[in-house]
Amino acid sequence: MPILIRPLQVDERSTADAIFRFAFGTFIGLPDPSQFAFGCNYMNRWLMDPTAALAAVAVENAAEADSGQVIGSNIAVRWGSFGFFGPLTVHPNYWNQQVGQQLVAAAIDCFDRWNVTHAGLFTFPNSPKHLVLYQKFGFYPRFLTPVLGKPIQASSATLQALCFSSLTQEQQTEALQACAELTDSLYNGLDLTTEIQAAAQHHLGETLLLWSGDRLAGFAVCHCGADTEAGPGNCYIKFGAVRSGQQAEADFEQLLQECSIFGHTQGLTQLLGGVNLEREAAYRKMRAMGFQITIMGIAMCRPNQPRWNRSDVFAIDDWR
Repeated sequence: MPILIRPLQVDERSTADAIFRFAFGTFIGLPDPSQFAFGCNYMNRWLMDPTAALAAVAVENAAEADSGQVIGSNIAVRWGSFGFFGPLTVHPNYWNQQVGQQLVAAAIDCFDRWNVTHAGLFTFPNSPKHLVLYQKFGFYPRFLTPVLGKPIQASSATLQALCFSSLTQEQQTEALQACAELTDSLYNGLDLTTEIQAAAQHHLGETLLLWSGDRLAGFAVCHCGADTEAGPGNCYIKFGAVRSGQQAEADFEQLLQECSIFGHTQGLTQLLGGVNLEREAAYRKMRAMGFQITIMGIAMCRPNQPRWNRSDVFAIDDWR
């Protein structure tokens, strides 16, 4: 039966989500594969750019593409000059039939259309099958990327960071420009505008803005709780970064503390965030603050360059 790749339709997201859970749960050997990442919702990425949400469909002929059976999916995401994709999933009944390769190729078509200068992904470090698949498309394994977690402690501290959602429209525009300027200083063209706007517009969480006088010192895009990428009870830092320089380590610690305080105000119990081990100082700071490794992945990059995965960069992201 032919397999075609086309945009994932809005009413197919629940099907793609079920396949995602079943495929990953089967791969890692859960007794009930459907419970993998219970309460998390990665299909919200469809909201950022429906044309970059890709479905693999089994059809009798090409004319049936719109009504074909969804058997897998992949979502390409653009952060300015950087792109990543995931979660890439294929129903186990269709494993080893090159469906995954078609979904990777379609995501790379998105990257080419966007003219990104760097692309990456997060995958299993202990799976030769996955590493070889992505190497076929020019992705190379670099440093490990642990996702770390820490219990959110009850606190009477007052949030010092500003919440993006509390700003006026004019202030939000200025904040987006400040965030883009900060990330551009870490890597040319890196821009989290779409993530910040998605978190606000679709009520996925909040973006915390840490100011030092009239200069943005750092920011964090946080997903909160069930039906987001965080999952029940979690405050997940999808992306966080501070300005490089002598104050970077102190600002990074404060940004993490602000995320914890915010999580407490939302009734959440765990703070999560991934950090590439090529950012050694950032990882060491998180461990010193009591964060523990919850899962381990590996960053694969195209081309094989560190970009903002550098020892002088204090940033959180894991490209899942």
